[in-house]
Amino acid sequence: MTLPRTVADVLADHVTFEVECIDRMYCNVYVPQLQHAGGLLGYVQRQLGLPIASTAPLGKITDAFSAAIRRFARDRQVPWVDFVKGQRKDDVMHDHLARFTAGEGVLFIGRAQEKTSVFRTERRRDANGDSYPWIVRTTGVVNQFYVYAVDAEFGPFFLKFCSYFPYNAKLCINGHEWAKRQAAKDGIGFTAFDNGFATCADVAAVQAICDRLGPEQIDGLLRKWLAILPHPFTAADRAAGYRYDISVWQAEFSLTQVLDRPVSGRVFFEQVIRDNLDAGRPDQVALIFDRRLKRRGPGCTPGPFRTRVITEGVTPSLHIDYKHTKIKQYHKEGRALRTETTINDPADFRIGKRLTNLPALREIGFSANRRLLGVQRLSHNPIRAADAFTAVHQPVTTDTGQRVAGLRLGDRRAQALLQALLIFRLLPAGFRNRELRGLLAELLGRQPGAVTAGQMTYDLRRLRAHNLITRIPGTHRYRLTDTGLHHAMLLTHLHTRLLQPGLAQLTDPDPPAPTPLRAAAHNYQRALAQFTKEAGLAA
Repeated sequence: MTLPRTVADVLADHVTFEVECIDRMYCNVYVPQLQHAGGLLGYVQRQLGLPIASTAPLGKITDAFSAAIRRFARDRQVPWVDFVKGQRKDDVMHDHLARFTAGEGVLFIGRAQEKTSVFRTERRRDANGDSYPWIVRTTGVVNQFYVYAVDAEFGPFFLKFCSYFPYNAKLCINGHEWAKRQAAKDGIGFTAFDNGFATCADVAAVQAICDRLGPEQIDGLLRKWLAILPHPFTAADRAAGYRYDISVWQAEFSLTQVLDRPVSGRVFFEQVIRDNLDAGRPDQVALIFDRRLKRRGPGCTPGPFRTRVITEGVTPSLHIDYKHTKIKQYHKEGRALRTETTINDPADFRIGKRLTNLPALREIGFSANRRLLGVQRLSHNPIRAADAFTAVHQPVTTDTGQRVAGLRLGDRRAQALLQALLIFRLLPAGFRNRELRGLLAELLGRQPGAVTAGQMTYDLRRLRAHNLITRIPGTHRYRLTDTGLHHAMLLTHLHTRLLQPGLAQLTDPDPPAPTPLRAAAHNYQRALAQFTKEAGLAA
């Protein structure tokens, strides 16, 4: 087994299998009609039958809901935890999960006081000085009930209810846990990471399972547990249309590429961190997310546009930010390359937040992962780049032993040939010897007919031997290949925009105006002369 030398080597030759899956998802659970003061007023008047605009009558509903949560825990013998400041809720969950033996059920219910948005009533006065109640939205520190549970289909998840009207909630799931349970149900053999697949007997089947996870399954999980847990709204409320809906608050889309051995991952991150610290720049972010970024003026794209490298122990991770969206890349458990795109605001991509938009968000998240890997593959592949360069500029030997000359970078005739190929790219039917011959003579500044048919045949053989053109079967016409297009575009641009102007600035004995390149060259020459003088190396 060969040792990988580049990012491209790792991705091409040292990935044993890969799986794309929705990872963690945080969803808002809310009643749409009750997210504004007017909707709350309508609920008070129509459902509660009260004429006044006040939140005071809602206190009875809050007390009844809190009592129902307590009663549920007591009757079902569900552990109750009052979280303290600084306590990690996930640690508490893992402790209870380690002791949980049932296939499905509530692990524990936790209570924490957190700041959230609530409705309150304030007293206002009219023009006559008379007071009246007015409903306003404000923030307050209120009780939040965390219901940690295990579902037969989704595995561990939690549902957090706010104890105050309108009793918004948050649902947190893990797509990998859902996929692992579906794979086990289908009899597909695998070993698991703490969050993913380490080995897999049928990659295609597992990927098909991951692709199935969508709005229908997530909505089904919520409806199932709303029917099990205490509900703040009555059956009459739900019949009147006051039903919970779901929106995406945060979604992680992951690509896990399991590597053949740990050294492959170390090589990847050594090269990536060294050569991709500019991945967070606007031009690179535009490539990764396939978005047009505006850096100045009204409506400019917000965001820090940064790349961060964070090391935990000896394991580095790469972080790239775009608006509210983040990409994280790290070496998972020393065995896999994990690339995760986390979308914190679907509006960054002009997509709605409702759960029905999850397929569109999935496409963006997985595409961003692939695009990042594509940028990394191209940004550090010097060995293959050198091979591609020499394949055009060095002579090649055909199967018959015939030596065909290369197209050297500084050769005027080779440059003219590449320029001519770009023009003929526009012809769908290709080009013939005679057409290329006339254009080549013009580009070389010669008279028509100065390039003979034999010379042109020699050049066509060179172009074909280096895979820059191909002959259309059954004809004497030729067509530019993709390889030819890429080489012609890059090398002609390099020659006309960089080499010629740069050398002109450096060698012109009487330039019309000073240039930064010429000044830098003179400064370098003076510094080198001073260095050699101080080192005693001057002639």
